Amino acid sequence: MELTSNQSDALTELINIGYGRAAGAMSELTGYRITLEVPQVSMHEAQDLGPMLEKMLGGEIVGVNQRFSGSLSGTALLLLDEPSALALSRLLTDERSVARDLDSNAKEIITEVGNILLNACLGVFGNLLQISVAFNVPILEVGDVPRVLDSVANRSEEKLRYGLMIHTRFHAKTENVTGYLVIVLGIDSLDRLLQEVENWENRQLR
Repeated sequence: MELTSNQSDALTELINIGYGRAAGAMSELTGYRITLEVPQVSMHEAQDLGPMLEKMLGGEIVGVNQRFSGSLSGTALLLLDEPSALALSRLLTDERSVARDLDSNAKEIITEVGNILLNACLGVFGNLLQISVAFNVPILEVGDVPRVLDSVANRSEEKLRYGLMIHTRFHAKTENVTGYLVIVLGIDSLDRLLQEVENWENRQLR
């Protein structure tokens, strides 16, 4: 399935609003101005996500995943390669040394960032699209792409058919972090999302 240009533009606008809120929250946490690039949005079948992400992220990755339910249900993931995860950890602390491994403190920081980012983006869906969405507690996992995606599929209550993939980059101080936000949905939730996006677009034109 491919998004139409109107659907892609509308989803990009919505997610950009969410990213703006997330950047503001992260700036308050750190005391530094944090910006996020305009996201690149694309839709893919769930079975194609693994090979694509392996190609872009490589071996070991860090994933924060959060299930959501309500009018829309699925799983949202923040995915980072290990160097980006370590850079993000440094970005949000006063740590001067370059850590080589993700310790418990770094994992806690990344989980919190994932929570902020995922909630900001999905919260926009709830507020602007007028959709009821409830969130589960975020879970952090470290492993290769197949392991992280298999874990998501195994915890899902419905068959996940499509993934909305959002590529972005964080900027702050001397750190640049590249990450991927993936929202994985079943067919009914995807249909509902695209219908509500169309309704939102129509409301903007009135």
